[in-house]
Amino acid sequence: MNVVLLVGFMGAGKTSVGRTLAAQLGWRFYDLDEEIERRSGCTIADIFRNSGEAEFRRRETEAVRALLSAAQESAVIALGGGAMAQPENAALVDLQRTVFLEAPVEELWRRCLEHQTERPLRRDLNQFRELYEARRRVYSSAAMTVQTAGRTIEEVADEIARRLRLKHSVKEK
Repeated sequence: MNVVLLVGFMGAGKTSVGRTLAAQLGWRFYDLDEEIERRSGCTIADIFRNSGEAEFRRRETEAVRALLSAAQESAVIALGGGAMAQPENAALVDLQRTVFLEAPVEELWRRCLEHQTERPLRRDLNQFRELYEARRRVYSSAAMTVQTAGRTIEEVADEIARRLRLKHSVKEK
């Protein structure tokens, strides 16, 4: 079984790259945020608003544990932006299977604004930058870092597959 875990800050492209990479490889794709929403029956923004960040993090850890134990076949999993910053989640993850999608903070901010998705922890650029810098050290512990700025989703997915030597197994099937 192969599992690739994508980590990075909000706006890094974890979901978009993950979907594309999984499609290229013929693998399953799981998005942690979507899994939390499916299991909770409400949006992440609603969880933050109604129950607070601590409750969200509790649900996040449950979802990480469930996804990792359920991934019986080859899969790409996009972890939420703060998932790896939580010690409980980091302890569940095999760092050798992680890929950090990195971009300059201004690029991440621009992407978040463009997508108009409600992100509970995106307030202003200064707070965004501080949160990014606080999490960057954790992201950097990933086995591989891939720059995403100025690149297409397909280019990033191709690089991950090439560097992990996963492309060949797809073509041989």
